[in-house]
Amino acid sequence: MPDRRLLLKAAALSLPALAARAQGFPERALRIVVPFAPGGAVDLTGRLLAEQLQPVLGQNVVVENRGGAGGNLGADAVAKAEKDGYSLLLGSANILCANKFLFRRSMPLDPMRDLAPVTRVTTGTVVLIVNGRSPYKSFQELIAAAKKDPGKLTMGSSGTGTVSHLTIESVKRAAGVDITHVPYRGGGPAFQDLLAGNIDLMFDVIPAAIANIREGAFRPLAVGSAERIAYVPELREVPSMKELLPNANIDMQSWYAINAPAGTPADRIGILHRALTQVVRGDAFRGKMEPIGFTPIADETPAAYGEYMRAQEKVWQKLVEESGATME
Repeated sequence: MPDRRLLLKAAALSLPALAARAQGFPERALRIVVPFAPGGAVDLTGRLLAEQLQPVLGQNVVVENRGGAGGNLGADAVAKAEKDGYSLLLGSANILCANKFLFRRSMPLDPMRDLAPVTRVTTGTVVLIVNGRSPYKSFQELIAAAKKDPGKLTMGSSGTGTVSHLTIESVKRAAGVDITHVPYRGGGPAFQDLLAGNIDLMFDVIPAAIANIREGAFRPLAVGSAERIAYVPELREVPSMKELLPNANIDMQSWYAINAPAGTPADRIGILHRALTQVVRGDAFRGKMEPIGFTPIADETPAAYGEYMRAQEKVWQKLVEESGATME
């Protein structure tokens, strides 16, 4: 006779799919728009979400990469899509909260107005890296060198106004140093120049850098969060911002979330939220995300995520304004 606990577990796991079918949604494939090129941390997250959402929703979920304009092209495509729940954006904190202050006149949408919140799916921080052959063995040595020769050290970033750039600007102000910013069109080209020794340092999201850290090609000197990253073995001994700059209140969190077009029916948003929450809180998703430096997170309700998003907009506005960054 079947184990009653197993039957109950199976029934619980199928609830979102049953609820969806009962309400006639979804009846066809959904798409998750990733507003960046294939191969990066956001793309990896989107593809894992799509794979694990399919059995929960009972429909295919495809990933569509639509990069450009700092993520604005993909975000705008979703904002202008049908308000039926079949088009979703996997957006980043930059796109959803910072870009409107970077692209002041050319921003094609207002994320707060044009996108409906569903839930966050991951959060993480950035890591300060130098070449594995660099003479700098610690954050303190790097800062001492920057103070000795103002402007001599060069810091790469994945682009002006990105979390990579805004983090180092915060660290520069807190440490009282002058380091020359060299923006790139994405993290890949910056990594190549860091490996070649053409730049001295950079901050970037952990999933993008972890492979090179594991191979010894990059040396991590600090993480951008207030606390250490205990869930990534290679980073457990890397100091945090609270340790290195205790009075700076630096806690850089790069989060990713699912949004739908504004005006999408609330019942469909609810179905999507329940399905995403089931995936994100599952062991399979966590098992893929944590080793590369992301922490799965699901908001209790779409409204709770909306409140978080609005609060974060003020945080990122301040970061952009203090950095002086602009894409105009």
